Amino acid sequence: MSQAPIERDYAAVLRAERPLIDVRSPGEFARGAAPGAVNLPLLNDEERAAVGVAYKRRGREAAVALGERLVYGTVREGRVAAWRDYAARYPQAAIYCWRGGQRSAIAQRWLAERGVTLQRLAGGFKALRRCCLEAIERSAALSFIVVGGRTGAGKTAVVRRCANHLDLEALANHRGSAFGAQATPQPSPVGFENALATALMKLDPREPVVVEDEGRTIGRLAVPATLFAAMRQAPVVLVEARTAERVDGIYREYVASADQPRQRLLAALDRIERRLGGERHREIAALMRAAFDAGDAAAPHRPWIERLLACYYDPMYDYQIGRKQDRVVYRGGPADVVAYLRNERPPGG
Repeated sequence: MSQAPIERDYAAVLRAERPLIDVRSPGEFARGAAPGAVNLPLLNDEERAAVGVAYKRRGREAAVALGERLVYGTVREGRVAAWRDYAARYPQAAIYCWRGGQRSAIAQRWLAERGVTLQRLAGGFKALRRCCLEAIERSAALSFIVVGGRTGAGKTAVVRRCANHLDLEALANHRGSAFGAQATPQPSPVGFENALATALMKLDPREPVVVEDEGRTIGRLAVPATLFAAMRQAPVVLVEARTAERVDGIYREYVASADQPRQRLLAALDRIERRLGGERHREIAALMRAAFDAGDAAAPHRPWIERLLACYYDPMYDYQIGRKQDRVVYRGGPADVVAYLRNERPPGG
């Protein structure tokens, strides 16, 4: 029998967004996986735990024997069928487990017995994870340009219009503010870092990387220290917009286009009650409830949005940008900032 095909170029796998079958248990997968990987486990969580106990108490042969008894007959056929179905849709898929050893080799062999040949990742998820962490550390060598501006000025849209950009909010599945939670949950910290590393690998290191001004955390996820330090030293461009334009943009994004906006916005408002103070919190909450009671029109929502900007977001922005004034290299409307960024070069370039 020919040697089973192995893949060792983890960066190439990630940059190409190659389809991946993660045969680890669901619990392992939930703690972090490769971007876009599908979890089709060889052993479920209970089976893996039992095999682990057998390994500790009686050694490797006993653990393998138990695994074969647990994954046998129709159970085995069902799992192989899931792998075959995925391979039929994605013939370029590769298989990985934790260290690229027992489980992925078994899955690869069982598929080969049915005429399906897939590569497996040598070193498994552990090696792929190491590749991702190294890519994040290398971000210190990139040239960044940070896009700042008041809430609602359209910073995210500006960033996304630049070819060589890093969209941290999309990777974190969060808009980066107290009201920024999405309808779907954020990824695990490991999953976020792996997706971030993959995005970093796709950037052109010869050009400046455009990134939105973010705090140390985006929702419950932390921006890696190396990347955050590089962002804090980078030149800043400021997107400016009139208050009315900002209010309209916030209404469209957080109310008109949002899922269950009333429930989510009121809950987010409660989370910043201490910072607002009790009186302001009650005032804005009353305006918000009245706006939703009024129906689908935009006009009733403008008062609470304007009030929240004036007494919460804008003072916070003024404080933060005051600490970055020496790094500001340009300011203007969204279209002007995009034009500037598309012609920008790294400092000294």
